[in-house]
Parts: sequence; structure tokens; C-alpha cells
Amino acid sequence: MEYHVAKTGSDQGLGTLKDPFLTINKAAAAAAAGDTITVHAGEYREWVKPKRKGLSDKRRIIYQAAEGEKVVIKGSEHIRDWEHVQDHVWKAVLPNSFFGGYNPYEIEVFGDWLVTTKHRHLGDVYLNGMSFYEADSFEELNSPSIRTKILDQWTEKIVPVHNPEQTKYVWFAEVNADTTTIYANFQGANPNQELVEINVRRSCFYPEETGIDYITVRGFEMAHAATPWTPPTADQPGLLGVNWSKGWIIEQNIIHDSKCSAISIGKEGSTGQNYCSVRKDKPGYQYQLEAVFSAERNGWCKEKIGSHIIQYNTIYDCGQNGIVGHLGCVFSEIHHNHIYNIALKREFYGYEIAGIKFHAAIDTQIHHNRIHNCSLGLWLDWETQGTRISKNLFYQNNRDLFVEVSHGPYIVDHNIMASEYALDNVAQGGAYINNLICGKMVQEKVLNRSTQYHLPHSTKVAGFSFVYGGDDRFYNNIFIGAKGLEGVGTSHYKNYTTSLEEYIEEVHKKNGDLEVFELIEQPVYINHNAYLHGAKPFEREQEKLVVKDFDPKFNIIDQGEEVYLSCELPESFDRILGGIHSTSTLPRVRIADAEFERPDGSDVVFDTDFLEEQKAPKSPLGPIALLKKGKNYIKVW
Repeated sequence: MEYHVAKTGSDQGLGTLKDPFLTINKAAAAAAAGDTITVHAGEYREWVKPKRKGLSDKRRIIYQAAEGEKVVIKGSEHIRDWEHVQDHVWKAVLPNSFFGGYNPYEIEVFGDWLVTTKHRHLGDVYLNGMSFYEADSFEELNSPSIRTKILDQWTEKIVPVHNPEQTKYVWFAEVNADTTTIYANFQGANPNQELVEINVRRSCFYPEETGIDYITVRGFEMAHAATPWTPPTADQPGLLGVNWSKGWIIEQNIIHDSKCSAISIGKEGSTGQNYCSVRKDKPGYQYQLEAVFSAERNGWCKEKIGSHIIQYNTIYDCGQNGIVGHLGCVFSEIHHNHIYNIALKREFYGYEIAGIKFHAAIDTQIHHNRIHNCSLGLWLDWETQGTRISKNLFYQNNRDLFVEVSHGPYIVDHNIMASEYALDNVAQGGAYINNLICGKMVQEKVLNRSTQYHLPHSTKVAGFSFVYGGDDRFYNNIFIGAKGLEGVGTSHYKNYTTSLEEYIEEVHKKNGDLEVFELIEQPVYINHNAYLHGAKPFEREQEKLVVKDFDPKFNIIDQGEEVYLSCELPESFDRILGGIHSTSTLPRVRIADAEFERPDGSDVVFDTDFLEEQKAPKSPLGPIALLKKGKNYIKVW
């Protein structure tokens, strides 16, 4: 059965092409497994709440925009009745009933790991699509300043504000028992003659119940959701999300202007709801541990949760995350998405911000994404096991990749990491194969947070461990340093052992148990890497290329729809070639006692490059087989 929705329809209609429904929710209430809902051109201001689930991958419920038609779902409302107050400041007075029990101008951004000191609310004001900043007081509305720079909390550097001119557009709200008054400085524009919208609904497309499986969402534009802060220890609703379900396909959508997170494939509230911030009796780390076990008791397994596909979406201008997920992201595939301008507005700050932020991304495959101009590109936190990060393009982020308190095995292969801060490796058990890394690198141990690892390809917990550092593999990478960059290369593994056999031998030269294992550095496996322009190698690497003073003049050229890589490589570049790595060439990880392999348990082979070209048995180093000595100019998106 195919149901149709159109702006010319009626919810008393039949839902046919000739007699369509008016609202998407009317079609959602009618659709059953195997049905398709086709939405025709127009603007739909509603929170779509799927009522029924699909029954299998072949019996989905499909929500789609009609082919060739622009369909926009908004969590905002158009406000027309503005009253002039003074100068450029106007006000709109709304009854609280207007918000239907969820008033974004009363609800603050709140939750675990939020560290901002200012009170910020989930509301927002948009002038012809541009979002405003929230003022601290009514008085601040009259003389808003243009902020050109701000302190980036991660890098502790002063960085430019993404759009300085935007910062002078500000709003402030007063909420009493009956009404909500929104004041805004429109900088000379008349809000009654322009398109002015305000956040009203929490989400644009999100089921209220869990377990609404096998849904496809395709071809929509969605915007303006008053989404809450989404830490891993709380319910994680997004502008668009699955709400603890299985088997969604989210594809070919344009998603923007979510107050916090755009797409959510994360956990739900029964497994923890900001207990650290509310109860204040235990650290967030402890509640994070408990959330994993609580989820397992509540059916967290491959048969019920995860296995989502998020592909070919464009996601931008969101305050916290482009894609977020704790636990619910397991066994999923995230590919060919364009994610940018995430958390650059910087109205609030916390430790759960990234273009993609996943906890427990077990067997999750993240590949062929373009991620740029984000506070942090990709952050994989806890239980990064069976995860593969492959053939992604990172640039102009404050940081590209952060892997934290995980034990592997995880794979990072054929990526381009082009930002000045490329990698935080606060984990172990990684395999870094054929990457191009052009920024600062940090490698750290974590000996005060013991985190879970799992049986291979399962959510079942196998044990706990600290992150001892090492147990990493670096093969066929190109590292490019620069003046002022720290840690580019593999030299931070100085004094580490180079095989499991050597590690065991060194450990058992001493008497004891746990304390002895803490004294010896875990093995690392490092060979056939190139180090240019000051990048430094691991002291025991046998075959390598080091050209200290050669400047590759590396650059990523963003031309909008297309992106190019430009660099110059030394004459000696083709003297060292790298072999094809696979499961058979990568030693197992020590703590999880697991192999590097595909989610189905079969061998993984790294025989295609960033551009999906087949590689020769001996190929140039780095992510692209076309790289050669001399000048290179290659289209990478």
C-alpha cells in the first residue's frame, strides 16, 4: 500500500494520490509493515512520530519525499505578530499552550558532561534561515557585540568564530505562568516582513516508543528542532532518530539547525538519565559503566538493537553533534555523508561534541564521509571494538579523530586527516593502515578508568581493563609535520616493545601480577611509513622513509561540491612501497584477545584505496595509489 501526503490534502481523505492526507502523522498512523508513505512538495511543520514498525528488511515502512519534489519538515513555527519595542528590538508574546507542553524557552541545555557556565535554553530564533544567539539579559539585546574570536576549550587556542556577523543577532525570553515573551534584535529588519521562525518542537522525525524497527527515511529536508543535550548517560533524542530500535535506513536527507544533535541512533532514558548531574553522588564514569550493564539487561543485543544504515545525507549547523549514539549505534554503517559546521556556534560547551560521536560502536563501519569545519570530526568513545574508520576525508576541524578508552580491535585505514590537530589516540588495539596524517598527534594512557571489552561481534561483556597504551599497528602511512605541530609520527612509542613475545618475556623477568604488567610497555607494530617535514618515526622502525626538511606544501582545496588534494612528494617517495595488509598480517589485540576482521568474522583485506581503486601487491604509501613523487593534484570528493 502506498499512502500520499500533500499540502492540498485532508486528513479526512483516503491517502491516495488523488485524495492525499494533509499531514505525515496521519499517514504514519495508517501505515503498516510493507507500506510506503510518499510526501509531496511543501513545508510540513510537525513532529512525525512513526506508530508502527516494519517486520524485516524486506517488509519496511518507507517514508520518502516524492521524486524531484522538495519536502521540508520543520520543528519551528513562523511567527508573524511582532511588536516593536525600541531601536532594533522587537517582541512576540505567545501563550504557553502554543508549545504543547514542551517549551524550549523554559528548558535549559542540561546534562552530564556539560561544562558551560552560562544558562542556555533549547529555543532559537531564525531570520530567513539564520539562527540567532541567546543573550544573557534583556539589556544585552540593545548593544550586542560582534565576536570575532573565541577560546576553543579542546585545543586551548583562540580560534575565529565561524560567522562573526551572526553573533550580533540575539534573542532573550521571559517565561511566566501563562505566556512566553521572546525579544529579538533584528538589526534593522522588520520581522513582520521577513521569514522569522522559532523553535517549538523537540524533534522533526522520532518515534515516541522504542522498538519501532525497519523504518526508511529518504529524501527530506529537516530543520529547527529544540533537541536536548545528549550525553551517553541519558536519553539521546535527535532532530531525526530511531529511539532504541533496529534496522533503520536514513538516506539522502538534508538535516540542519538542530539545537544539539541532528541524527540519533543512541540509547534511551531507562538505562540512565543524567544521574551524575541530578544525583551528584557518583562520577559520570561510574554511571556510564552502569548504563552498559543496564542496557544489556534491557535487551541490548544484535537481534534487537542497531544495524542502522545512515548514508548520503548532508548535515550541518548543529550545536552538539551531526550523528550521535551510545549503545544503539552497534552493527551500523555510516557512509557517504557530508557533515560540517558542527558545534561552531559555541553557545554552550561540553565533552560530548563532534561531527560524529559514538560510544560502544561495536562492529560499526564508518567510511567515505566528508567531515570538516567541526569542533571535533569523529569521536569514538568506549568499546570501539570491531569498528572500522575507512576512506574518510577530514579537514579544517579543530580535531579530526579521537579514539578514547577502548581496547580494540579497531581499524583506521585509508583516511585523509588534514587538520592541524589530527589524532588523539587515548586507546589501544588500533590498526592504522595507509592514512595521510598532517596534524598534531597525541598518544596517552588511561590508568584510572577501566572500561568494558566484549566477546567478538557481540554486546556481551567479556571483561574490563585500563588503557595501558600501545598494542597499536602503524603501516604504510604518510605523516606530514610542520613547525609548531606536536607528536606527528610514531616517536611517542619510544621504549615500547615490538612483539607480544618480547612483551611477555619482559613482563616475566619480574615477580608479581598486575603491577608487573603495568611496568612494561605493550607491543607496537610499526613499519613502512613515510615521515616528512619534521614528522618523527618510532625508534625501532626497520623500513621507513624520513625526509626531514622537505615541505610537501600539502593543501586541501574546497570548491564546494568538489574537493581536491594538492601536495608535492620527494624524489625518494617511490623507493619505499607498502604491501597489502589483512587479518593475516595484523597480530591480534592483547586485552580483548580478538582478531582484526569483518563484522561477519571473515578476513578483512585492505586492497582498495581511498578512491576505491584496486591496489597492486606493492603500492605507494598513503591512502591513494595515484600518489607519486613530484606534484600531485587529485580529486578526493
